[in-house]
Formats: sequence, structure tokens, C-alpha cells
Amino acid sequence: MPSRLLQEPTRREVCRALLAATALLVGALPAHAQAAATTIGGVSFLARADVAGEPLQLNGVGMRASAVLKGFAAALYLPQPARSAEQALQPVGAKRLRMRMLLDVPTELFAYTIRKYVRRNVPEAQQGALQDRLGAFDASLRAVGQVRNGDTIDLDFVPGSGLVLAINGRPRSAPIPGADLYAAVLQVFIGERPVDAKLKAGLLGQRAA
Repeated sequence: MPSRLLQEPTRREVCRALLAATALLVGALPAHAQAAATTIGGVSFLARADVAGEPLQLNGVGMRASAVLKGFAAALYLPQPARSAEQALQPVGAKRLRMRMLLDVPTELFAYTIRKYVRRNVPEAQQGALQDRLGAFDASLRAVGQVRNGDTIDLDFVPGSGLVLAINGRPRSAPIPGADLYAAVLQVFIGERPVDAKLKAGLLGQRAA
């Protein structure tokens, strides 16, 4: 047996072995485990998501909160990075807005807020075409009754199908068609007059002013 095999390994050889072992372990992990998570307000969001088989990447995270109360943490997933509302609202590919609740809230309040901020952000001339579909989304939200601390709300856009509401991974509405409807709802969060300016900045990967 060559004498070299009986010698103590050098520090460089040990480091090389550790690096090789680490690479093998990472390669053996499933993709979702490899994706780094981003944490805000104690809530972690994975760097990747999948909507109807379409891979999405985390665009940004934000918090809906007042000086004394945290409402929910949110993450926006898009096919490509977007640093402006105009880019994020482009009707290209799947999208997901995920909210993790940090307190109990009646969904009637969500429905009211969405209606209010759609009116603030969507030109009046375009609102008429949205009314029936917005009403269907409103009814789906109200039917849930209440979301609780720790619940996850997903607002997904599925190309060719439309807006899908899911609570804790369970769909709570049939797809409501129209990229224009999803854009209207998304503007509640990232439009010119959003429900929370700091939340908008976070979802767009910007530093809040």
C-alpha cells in the first residue's frame, strides 16, 4: 500500500472533501428545499412558487401593518422580476399574491377593501366591464366568513382560466376569467393609490420611502 494513503490528510484535502460532500447533499435536496426563503414579520416565503404548472419567482415581500397592529405579510410571485407596477401588471403568464394572516379578520372586510381600492385605482370607464366578475369574486370572499391568524390566502392568476381564490391551499372559487380583473385586484396592493404604500414598495422589491 502506498505510504501516502497512511498519512494524515492535509487541511486543503479535508476542505475539498467537505465541499464535495456539501455539493452532493445540496444536489440531492428537492428543488423547493434548495430555494432560499425570505422572512418578514416572522413569516417566511419561499423563493419559488408554482401556479398551474408555471414556475414563478419571488418578486418581493411586504407587510400590511399600522403602528400597533400587524395585519398580514404578503409576497408577490411573477414569471419575471418587476420593479414597477406597470411591469407587474403586464398580462403575461401566471401570477400569485400570497398573504399570511397575522390576526383574525372577517372576509367581509377584505371584500369591502378590495371594492374600495379597485374604484380608486381603475379608471371609471373600465369599471363597468368588471362589475359582474368583481361581484363574483366578492361573493367568493364573503362566503369564506373569516380568516384566522396563520391562514394563507392565495390570489392566483391562471392563464386561460382567470383569478382563483384559495385559502390554505384549498380553492374557494371557480376561476373568474379576465386578465383585466386580476390586474384590477392586484392594483389594490401595487396600484397608484394602494391600500398601503410600504406594502406596495415591498412587493415590488423597492425600499419603502
